[in-house]
Amino acid sequence: MQLSREALQRAYRQMKVIREFEERLHSEIQTGEIAGFTHLYCGQEAVAVGVCEHLGTDDKIISTHRGHGHCLAKGCDIEGMMKEIWGSRDGLCKGKGGSMHIADVDQGMLGANGIVGAGAPIAVGAALAAKLDGQGHVSIAFSGDGACNQGTTFEAMNFAVVTGAPCIFVFENNHYSEHTGVDYAVGTQQDIASRAEAFGMKVWRADGTDFFAVHDTMREALAYVRAGNGPAAIEFDTERFFGHFEGDPQRYRGKGEIERLRETRDCLKKFRKAVTTAGLLDDTDLDAIDSEVLTSIDRAVEAARAAARPTAEDVLADVYISY
Repeated sequence: MQLSREALQRAYRQMKVIREFEERLHSEIQTGEIAGFTHLYCGQEAVAVGVCEHLGTDDKIISTHRGHGHCLAKGCDIEGMMKEIWGSRDGLCKGKGGSMHIADVDQGMLGANGIVGAGAPIAVGAALAAKLDGQGHVSIAFSGDGACNQGTTFEAMNFAVVTGAPCIFVFENNHYSEHTGVDYAVGTQQDIASRAEAFGMKVWRADGTDFFAVHDTMREALAYVRAGNGPAAIEFDTERFFGHFEGDPQRYRGKGEIERLRETRDCLKKFRKAVTTAGLLDDTDLDAIDSEVLTSIDRAVEAARAAARPTAEDVLADVYISY
């Protein structure tokens, strides 16, 4: 499917926003201003954007502990996210979610989740609500090669098939579950999609470092699910450029592995080469987007640093429901 010039520019901008958001966090975390664990998404941008470009605000997504990219791709505000990560009361979750628990229900982003595999059951619940609503909306469960080994994920997939829930399980196989290689941890010969297929759902596989492959695959899967055929699953083969968490020494990586991946498996480089070679966009167009994005990230960091911090009176606010 040929995308318009505007759609290509938007896709590149979304991927670039995620990349620069993460690269900036990587450096800012070294200052000690950001509390708690942070898990970066660099390298996987094509999956988040290629999937979410097809979704509306009434379609729901559930993310993982590595959730910044999904949030941004779904439309969450850059400054609101940065303030949240800085622990500000002006953040998207008033500073109480932090990096691993950002949510924005108004954008259909039901939350990142620090527990591996915990998002899949929530996504199925949202899908069942969509089925009852009857408006053709869907729910997306983002997870990785680690979550594919969790019982919660198995139960969610089985329940989705049994109930015909319009849920798409998106597995981002970046080859490492924390520090453990997928070749050691996944018994189905590293094939995650076949596990979903065993539950009776239709599956797709695609190169997660190629935006166009992701976009086309998601379009097919989404059409299938929206047509009332029940759930589906997609396995995207992708890479992460940073460690499991910020501070991870990555001693499990091979010598020169990260440098090789950044050179040969970078989704932004592949996108730029594809669109400029085809004459769809030129380097001037993309360079202008790069500049615009960097400015927006600078502005978000400055706003986060200056934003108000929670007070003692805020401790119990929005924690308990009052009837």
